[in-house]
Amino acid sequence: MAEVTSPADEFTKRVNRREFLNFAWLASLGFITLNIAGATYLFSMPRFKEGEFGGVVTVGTVAEMPEAEASPLNFPKVKFWLSHTSQGVMALYKVCTHLGCLYNWREQEHKFVCPCHGSQFELNGNYILGPAPRSLDRFAIQIVDQGSGEVIAQSENGEPLPLPENANAIVRVDTGKRIKGAPHA
Repeated sequence: MAEVTSPADEFTKRVNRREFLNFAWLASLGFITLNIAGATYLFSMPRFKEGEFGGVVTVGTVAEMPEAEASPLNFPKVKFWLSHTSQGVMALYKVCTHLGCLYNWREQEHKFVCPCHGSQFELNGNYILGPAPRSLDRFAIQIVDQGSGEVIAQSENGEPLPLPENANAIVRVDTGKRIKGAPHA
């Protein structure tokens, strides 16, 4: 006599408990591996866009720059101060070289002061006083012709960049190129 089996009996006979647990383990391992691979791919891709910290930031035209020796312009989203000295314009990284605090401009004293430990810096970022080991870090800056896109002048080493006569030229700061400040004696 032939034995009659239902489809449910057929399934339970083909997959036992051990095989099911092995399948569940391999499926979860594959799922985790795909998640880790996806996250690794996203972290490996550059995320810096124009106008964000880590990329090139257009500050404005030469005509919009502050007067020489005037108070610096604060750009908090991209973490720098735009300072205009008698030598030219420069972009100073907004993080103190001592312990990484965010320093501020004090208009009354005409200098940068770190509120945490009291380090002080001149308008051009040079060290004055305090526990900071070096002057403020700077970013590379360039001036580009608005019409042609040709680079008129640039400062790759963080030195002040004199402003040209062309009032429509665009000032850009590359926050991806940080130049360490000079150590003080």
